[in-house]
Amino acid sequence: MAKGTENEQVREAQARLRQLGHFHRSPTAFYGAMTAEAVSAFQGTKGLTATGEVDAATWRALVAATRKPTGDELRPSTTNEVDTPDQRCMTGRVLCISKESRTLAWMVDGKVVSAMDVRFGAVNTPTREGTFKVDRKEVEWKSTLYHSDMPYSMFFSGGQAVHYSADFAARGYDGGSHGCVNVRDKDRLATVFSQVKVGDKVVVHW
Repeated sequence: MAKGTENEQVREAQARLRQLGHFHRSPTAFYGAMTAEAVSAFQGTKGLTATGEVDAATWRALVAATRKPTGDELRPSTTNEVDTPDQRCMTGRVLCISKESRTLAWMVDGKVVSAMDVRFGAVNTPTREGTFKVDRKEVEWKSTLYHSDMPYSMFFSGGQAVHYSADFAARGYDGGSHGCVNVRDKDRLATVFSQVKVGDKVVVHW
């Protein structure tokens, strides 16, 4: 496993690394920079070459040092820890969205005002990455393509928007969106929705 890998073995590795205190967020199944750093730290404790990649020797050592993760450890219901903000998020008013930590941080002048768990598009309908602006806001909206309710929508890239998802609230990460950024905490999103203005920046990054 290495950067860019996305599968259930990555999720298990992250859960095992979390048991040891090397990985400080909920498992995402995506192998990004934070996972590579956690693997390097673990390799260092075991006298292995700190490559940041999981080879056979590293996997054997990780399995030997941990127990098999439980279902709750693999898909915890607790809030994910906010990722280190992307540099593009450090100035102005920004919805800073991390795909790796699966979090949205509402930031003003480099400070996190509020944060929440998010879910992204499925493989065939991915959430676009990049820097955008909030084009429009809709307290109540129904998707014209998929006919699903999208309360507290903040559109930033065509039909893609940050919005509350009852499906995410009910099913968690077992589901996926059609490209939107789903939020499961309706009250927290409602508060952020009231603060965000059309024209505010949106950054979607790994």
